[in-house]
Amino acid sequence: MQIAVIADIHGNDLALEAVLTDIEHHGITDIVNLGDHLSSPLNAACTVDILMARNFPSVRGNHDRWLVTLDPADMGRSDRAAFDQLSSHHLEWLRSLPATLIYHDEILLCHGTPESDIDYWLEDLTPKGIVHMADRHLIRERLAGVDFPVVLCAHTHVARMVRLPDGPLIVNPGSVGCQGYYSDEPIPHKVETGSPDASYAILTKINGKWDATFRRVAYDHSAMASLARERGREEWANVLETGWLDPASS
Repeated sequence: MQIAVIADIHGNDLALEAVLTDIEHHGITDIVNLGDHLSSPLNAACTVDILMARNFPSVRGNHDRWLVTLDPADMGRSDRAAFDQLSSHHLEWLRSLPATLIYHDEILLCHGTPESDIDYWLEDLTPKGIVHMADRHLIRERLAGVDFPVVLCAHTHVARMVRLPDGPLIVNPGSVGCQGYYSDEPIPHKVETGSPDASYAILTKINGKWDATFRRVAYDHSAMASLARERGREEWANVLETGWLDPASS
């Protein structure tokens, strides 16, 4: 059994199409989606149309939640840019998504953790805002009684797999459409992957044991960087172009 895991598309329809083509090339028809589908200065409407047509098992991310709960005037720039592209049926689709989902009776899907769509699961921060892998005891704490052989999470855009001793396989597939970001919560920090390529994961079950591999997929990231730049979002343009938030010349 093989399952493709996608997450954090962030309105990048070109990256999504490239990933779906790569998944098809591998002969995988089972796909699950871990949220933050649309928020960006990119192509929210095109992206949601693709997702609604394919109808993958999906959970909502924090940005998906904000798109349907916040007044547009209170939204961040990327959420508002996406919201302005969406129709009522797109928003209804977002509202229909659950916070968590159990797939094939043994895989738990969430965006951040089962308790929160804004908490990191496999990462932690130093007091100076440096992102690093979380201590295994903290990772286990965040399980909060979850008892499934596989847990899928997203939110940090960092592809990572952790296999806890006597515990589940926890997998973050990385981000399809956004390879870095700035955040002020819980303290100011940034995440950068150092590559513009789209990321996803493949779960494989052999002889009752689950494992994961990661795929990096090239696509026309320059086109999406140009679109972000045209729309006045230089930090988005940089990270789409290079995987780094600062300009290549800095």
